[in-house]
Amino acid sequence: MNVNLLQFADDTVFVCESNVQNIKAILRCFELSSGLRVNFHKRKIGAIGVDSYEVKMYSEILHYGLMDIPFTYLGLPIGGNQSRRSLWKPVISKIRKKLSVWKGRNLSFAGRVFLIKFVTNVIPLFFLSFFKAPVGVCKEITKLQRKFLWGWGEEGRKIVWTSWENIFKAKEEGDLGIRSIDLFNKALLEKWLWRMGSSKNGLWKDVLESSTDFGGRQIHLH
Repeated sequence: MNVNLLQFADDTVFVCESNVQNIKAILRCFELSSGLRVNFHKRKIGAIGVDSYEVKMYSEILHYGLMDIPFTYLGLPIGGNQSRRSLWKPVISKIRKKLSVWKGRNLSFAGRVFLIKFVTNVIPLFFLSFFKAPVGVCKEITKLQRKFLWGWGEEGRKIVWTSWENIFKAKEEGDLGIRSIDLFNKALLEKWLWRMGSSKNGLWKDVLESSTDFGGRQIHLH
């Protein structure tokens, strides 16, 4: 399946073989017809399976900057290794900031539970929907949750009212209903499998079903 053009919100990505001159002509025609000019300081060009000299030549033709892989798009690292802890550092850092001990000292027990639920449901959602979190990352996030919930008051003063496994149980079962990061991650990823089987059409599904061979030459203009 050939995908020549991708659009998301106000972004357009051209996927091509080597017709860079044609792309430049299209952009120039767009400038002349609309009166809008391309901001070359924000434009990038990247490639897969293409010689670096060739990519540099294309960037000079278009006056685009070179795009390193992995790169960040809409806050999500594209082309990174999901099993490396470095990819998850931004997520862990944000969770640590939100679940700092000093905040827990100024909140009631119900307030700490609410904040843990909010942070767990929102901050890592985007990452967990696309990447399988390593075991070490899940343990680190769980450690931050546990420390924030029980580690209130003076340093070393901790009262653990129940085992952490019970914390993950639903409220209907008499517990707090805090989500397990590991199970939350699995549920979000398996939802894609469910959508794959239940959806009748969609570009993302057509691309996945057409082929798993991504070894060809691809040039991406962003």
